[in-house]
Amino acid sequence: MSRLTPLEIGELSAEQREVYDAMQSGPRGVGRRLGLVGPFGVWVRSPKIGHAAQAFGAVARFETSLPERRKEIAICAVGAHYKAKFEFAAHAAMAVAAGVPEAVVDAIRRGEPPRFDDATDALTYHLTTELLRDHRIRDETYAEARDTFGESALIELVSIIGYYCLVSLTLNAFEVPLTATMHDPFPD
Repeated sequence: MSRLTPLEIGELSAEQREVYDAMQSGPRGVGRRLGLVGPFGVWVRSPKIGHAAQAFGAVARFETSLPERRKEIAICAVGAHYKAKFEFAAHAAMAVAAGVPEAVVDAIRRGEPPRFDDATDALTYHLTTELLRDHRIRDETYAEARDTFGESALIELVSIIGYYCLVSLTLNAFEVPLTATMHDPFPD
């Protein structure tokens, strides 16, 4: 159960409705109704934060040069690190759809080192988990990532990691529940 009082779309203030409409009309709302679930159901309640967070998230998720599979590997690693149930449940399916093998996603969920067939996928995971665990990137990892991704894409990857830390902490702080169609990846 969420720590927040239930909120219906019809109850949104004008400012909250602007945030909701921005989320709906952006790339994450294409072809579906988002409703007030996940982090957006939290952020809509604080419109200034909501606008900034959803705008940054849209860029991080949909406007970077990184392939979807690499973004999803990083996002799943962040979700697993924080045991953010909603985040991991949502993005595990997206990772598989982006071509990440289910065995890799399941290993990430369990906190076990996944076996990657692709060295760049492995580097994505390694950099993400190193940054989460140590709060920095070792010089060797940085040099390899810079040489593999290039500076701009490396900045994008670190930004994605940071954004999904915000998402995961938001979900955990407010105990945002899974939807009826989600499976709990981290049962207590």
